Amino acid sequence: MTIYGYARVSTDGQTVAAQVAALSAAGASKVFSETASGAKTDRAQLAKALRVLQKGDTLVVTRLDRLARSTRDLLNVLHTLGERGVGFRSLVDTWADTTTAHGRLMLTVLGGLAEFERELIRARTGEGRKRAMDRGVRFGRPRKLTPHQRQEAIARLAAGETQADIARSYAVDATTIGRLQQA
Repeated sequence: MTIYGYARVSTDGQTVAAQVAALSAAGASKVFSETASGAKTDRAQLAKALRVLQKGDTLVVTRLDRLARSTRDLLNVLHTLGERGVGFRSLVDTWADTTTAHGRLMLTVLGGLAEFERELIRARTGEGRKRAMDRGVRFGRPRKLTPHQRQEAIARLAAGETQADIARSYAVDATTIGRLQQA
């Protein structure tokens, strides 16, 4: 069972030294550190730390915001760690500790709240979409041809003109004209 640390600062003007010292004092045998925005998803040192971690190991951070920018991001990382049997601890946010029953409970509650929030957002979005459709709002890409142009193109197809010729006259692709026959 090995303890690994992860330290991150957002800008070049900051230093990870205080975080590294705190993580080493907490028993981290190796600390992965980097300067990268928390909003970036491609944090090389975090990815390296996640690759090194094995079942029974623990990842320690000084604060939760060093690991993730959002609750969703945090829960995704913790889910990945949990699936691999890796523990997680935050030194400042002591409730965020998957190595204890209380910590797992708190993170489970947090995960449940985040899932509940996602469901509420999904429901509100669906309701808003339905109301907009009831008002006649069309979703998706605007049509390339007006209703008159579509009727005219169908008539020209029936008269024997090629899709390519008709498409050129309306400055659209031939497949757009071909779809008129299917509709």
